[in-house]
This record gives sequence, structure tokens and C-alpha cells, in this order.
Amino acid sequence: MRKIYVITGSTSGIGEELVKTFSQNGENLVFAGYRNQTKLPQNSRENIKYFYIDMMNETSIIEASNFIKTKTNKIDTLINVAGNVVAGPIEKINVGRLREQFEVNTFSHILFTQNLVETLNGGRIINISSESSYGHFPFISPYCASKRALDIFFNAFSIENHKNIKVISVKPGVIKTPIWKKSVQSNLEFLEGCEEYKKELEFIKNNALKNTNKGLCTEEVAQLIKKIDSLKNPRSTYTIGRDAKFAQFLSILPQDLTNKIIKFGMKCRIK
Repeated sequence: MRKIYVITGSTSGIGEELVKTFSQNGENLVFAGYRNQTKLPQNSRENIKYFYIDMMNETSIIEASNFIKTKTNKIDTLINVAGNVVAGPIEKINVGRLREQFEVNTFSHILFTQNLVETLNGGRIINISSESSYGHFPFISPYCASKRALDIFFNAFSIENHKNIKVISVKPGVIKTPIWKKSVQSNLEFLEGCEEYKKELEFIKNNALKNTNKGLCTEEVAQLIKKIDSLKNPRSTYTIGRDAKFAQFLSILPQDLTNKIIKFGMKCRIK
């Protein structure tokens, strides 16, 4: 049976893999959002419709949703993938960058969904959240908080809406994806003047670069999402990856105990 998908962040990482996964049978129609035109494939399937969307630009988000609505009046599954990472110690980080983090990872997805909600009647929203939503990662707290906020807002939406729209949050652990290398490059210039945290930030940077080539394959996450999409009654939350499940476990412990575990772990790893 033909289904219609909308996927943001579609030119790299999980988003790119999802476009391949849901378009490969040739029957489904996939709307794939991009921001960087240079990353668009030279040859793509006829059942993939690329659309421009800048998650930092409200007008762009509205125009993207309007474009989709001119092509279809029914969406089966919206998959919110696009995101970025803002890093740094809280005492040093510029509040404007915190707003940017929430704009991209949280508010943009809310606005996009609001503008497509009439086409989602009886459909599904799958949000690519993160193990960071469990909130135990120092120096990337903006990312953690934005993902947690995404989960909270959309969980409320799943209870509130009268359109029988099911919301699912997928929380992967570390994934082999370019987001880590990109996040290091985009944050480096903002970490000057943080000499007292030099060791910690160097560790965070090196760990992020390692994550580009370790962890879950995007195919594993895409296959889980494909399975979720096929289920009649999927759960509200799925956690994938050993590190993600450990973060989930930490989230049920008393906060003071969790903090001690994390501090001890960092002390052991940072020399």
C-alpha cells in the first residue's frame, strides 16, 4: 500500500538513510527536506520530492509546509530528524546560542508540525530524539535540554490532539554520523576563554570526533523506525544502543547519585 512520508534533515546521517529506506520500494512518496543544496544527490528516485527548509527561518519552514500541502492533502508519517549540537560550559555559553539550539532542535519541529497537522489526521509523527534527552551529559547541556523539550512538547501533543495522531520518540545512542564532526567545527570558535575547562573540553571534542566513526550504524536506526512505522500500536518511546539504555537507567536514579557517577566517570577518563 502506498504511503506518504515527510522527512527533514534528509541529506546526511539518519535522515539520508530513512529516505533510502522508505523510497526503495518505488511505491511510497517521500518528501525529503534539505538545507544545503550541494548535498542533494545527482540522481534520485522519481518518488522522492526534495524541498528546501531552513530550521532557523520561520518563513522557510512555513513555505516548506505550504509546498508539501500543494502536492498532497494526506501525510501518513512525519519524521522530524533535522538538528544540531551547541556545546560549552553553562557559565560561558552565550544565551543567544541557547536560543539557536532550541530554535533548531525544538521550536522548528513544532512550527513545521503545526503547519502540517491537518494533513496528519490519523497519521504518525516520529521524532528523532536522543539518549541526551535523559539529561546526563555535561558540556552539551543545550543539546540535552532541547531534545528533552522536544519530547515533552510532543508527548503533550499526543495526549491533547483530537486527530488520532500517534507520536513516537526514538532515542538513539551514539551513531556513526557527520553531526559530531560538524558540531566540533561549529562550536570551536565559541570555546575560547574557557581555559579553566581546557581538559574537559579537549576530551569532549576528541570524543565527539571519535563518534563520527563509532557507535550504531544509521541503517540500524532506520530499520527500527521502519519496524515502528509498520506496527499497529507502537510504543511512545524507543531507546536503541547500549549507551542509550545506560543513560535511561541513570535517569531513574536519584539525581545526586547520578551526578556522582558522571563526575567519577569523567575524572577517570580525563587526565
